[in-house]
Amino acid sequence: MITINNKTIHLQGRDISYVMTVGEHGDLLHYHFGKKLGDREFSVPMSYNVWSAYAPEGYTLENVPQEYPSYGYADLRPGAYTVENTGGNEVSQLKFKSVRTERGAAEIKGMPCLRESSCTGEDHGAETVYVTLADEAAGIEAELAYTVFDRFNIIARSVVIKNISDKPVVLKSVYSACLELDANERDIIYLPGSWAGERQPERCRVHRGMKLDISNERGGSGHNMNPFVIAAEKGADEEHGEAFSMSLVYSGNHSTLVSCASDCTLRLMQGINPRGFESVLEPGESFAAPQSIICYSQNGFGGISRELSRLYREHLCPPQYSMKERPILINNWEATYFDFTEDKLVEIAEKAKEAGMELFVMDDGWFGARNNDDKGLGDWTVTRKKLPSGLKGLSERINKLGMKFGLWIEPEMVNPDSELYRAHPDWAIHVSGRKPAESRQQLILDITKPEVREYIIESIKKVLSEGNIEYVKWDMNRPMTDMPYPGYNHRYTLGLYEIADALTKAFPNILFEGCAGGGGRFDPGMLYYYPQIWASDNSDAVARLKIQYGTSMGYPVSAISAHVTAVPNHQNGRVTPLKTRADVAFAGVFGYELDITKMDDEGFEMIKRQVEFAKRTRKLMLEGDFYRLQSPFESNYCAWEAASQDGREVFLMCCKILSDNGIADRRVRLLGIDEGAVYKDDEGKLYYGDELANRGIMPEYEKRDFAAVIMHLTKCE
Repeated sequence: MITINNKTIHLQGRDISYVMTVGEHGDLLHYHFGKKLGDREFSVPMSYNVWSAYAPEGYTLENVPQEYPSYGYADLRPGAYTVENTGGNEVSQLKFKSVRTERGAAEIKGMPCLRESSCTGEDHGAETVYVTLADEAAGIEAELAYTVFDRFNIIARSVVIKNISDKPVVLKSVYSACLELDANERDIIYLPGSWAGERQPERCRVHRGMKLDISNERGGSGHNMNPFVIAAEKGADEEHGEAFSMSLVYSGNHSTLVSCASDCTLRLMQGINPRGFESVLEPGESFAAPQSIICYSQNGFGGISRELSRLYREHLCPPQYSMKERPILINNWEATYFDFTEDKLVEIAEKAKEAGMELFVMDDGWFGARNNDDKGLGDWTVTRKKLPSGLKGLSERINKLGMKFGLWIEPEMVNPDSELYRAHPDWAIHVSGRKPAESRQQLILDITKPEVREYIIESIKKVLSEGNIEYVKWDMNRPMTDMPYPGYNHRYTLGLYEIADALTKAFPNILFEGCAGGGGRFDPGMLYYYPQIWASDNSDAVARLKIQYGTSMGYPVSAISAHVTAVPNHQNGRVTPLKTRADVAFAGVFGYELDITKMDDEGFEMIKRQVEFAKRTRKLMLEGDFYRLQSPFESNYCAWEAASQDGREVFLMCCKILSDNGIADRRVRLLGIDEGAVYKDDEGKLYYGDELANRGIMPEYEKRDFAAVIMHLTKCE
């Protein structure tokens, strides 16, 4: 619900209020974001810090909380935008101009954002307020959009900057949202990482004078820094304390700038990374920034995670798949790499079908001269030497087994040793006069060019029409370099969205999975098109404890693709039990990536049991609430839980990473259950809900390294 009363704008979600007001000087000021307030004229006035020698009148922009702060006038803190205006300077001051409300969610042309309609068909009361600010002297307007849903504790924010002058203006930076928080003892939690070690939570204390740029400049949203940030009160943890989060619905270079002023007030701004950004706006032209989702929780980080998970499932991910159970797959990559034949693939599929799997995925190596990673990318024609039956014949052979068929593609890339590059060397990103920098023996196609986008769309359409293809893994295996002009990365990202939109609309029944060298583009923007993303190229179970734990802070486990792979692990050489590998992977979109034809009888029978268990629990993983109970970053243990929202079904995974002696194991207390109920595990043993919640269980770990225990509980009627 949105109400406007005497220039005070009040947005109400399920349990939250977001309030802003137009101040006496015409500035749009931030009043409140947090626990829900009554819908009335507020009694507590705006307060300013008057202890400033250069503001004898007691008011300066530096001392007031603003909704979209300007740069270069009276506020000495970082601004939300920078414009080189018609006067040739960067000074600007936006003032309130108008406000209007509309039913429904804000849309952003050419970019992903929250969908108005829920995938369940329910009306969640989406409403949007548009506030226009203007700076006539600088020749610009900013239209701020705020969308609220009756059922959620989030506000979706975006901005459009318009040139209202008769001369060009240069937009040099633009953040999508600014969130001002009062002076308090707070921490910042964010998700840095690396290839094969993505989204490893870090926590730092906010202090006076602090300026922290949580950003990425590698082309995609990045292995090294995710576009998700939490600001929490000191002492907040998984289930306790006040927390705010910001999530950017964007897949390019991003920035969340955290700055603590001299008076200890905190400003968070999130949007496109200013480094390397520029957009020239001709008279009448506009620039639309991506959407930032801000969330409030009184129940710690877990409250943020569960709120965003429900929101993404219902209003972000493709509706035809967001609440649909995903098939259990086997991928041939770590079984064969490039060295396979059609018969070998069918042999793997036959054994996988015997184990109960439902989807066979053919990975890299099926096209062009693709016998290694230095040739063939861009040539999307089947190599008949490996696949004499072609995609049509192979998919038919797989379908006859009773399995679905899928394949891997990397359409944004090209090898210099390819027919495509020899025909169109100008189609690769490059700077004139310089040899383009190769990474993984490949270059990136310049999808800012319409002819390149058309080639990708048409060639992939042809591939996907050649056989009965029901799944696609879309990869992107290198960072972006050689960007030829400022603002290039944003134009590339828009080109990517255009391609993804065209192909997902052309093939609505294909399940697309995102990938970028593993988890290098795991962000809300990609989830708009692809409901699941390969979390990391590191599939080692112990490494995945941290990767999946961190990823779940900002994303639903239904979006986290997790596979059981061979040992020694191909990324780090670790040997972990087959049981542990599956127990960890159950908390995600489950599958296998190994040569199942080489499993001994004992291992194969265990895989059959794992597949059967995954089928029984995947609806819970898709729709349930996720709780992080023990952190692998803080101890020798990791525990997490998925519970249905009605508390009737529970999945629990506990892992003891290294075996030890003389130290008692840690008890695990369950959350999200009915304390007055009795629960039964899969062996028929009964447990009282209040004991599970308040005393907890002591997992019975095997005496070995990397031991895991799982429980599946259902409520007795």
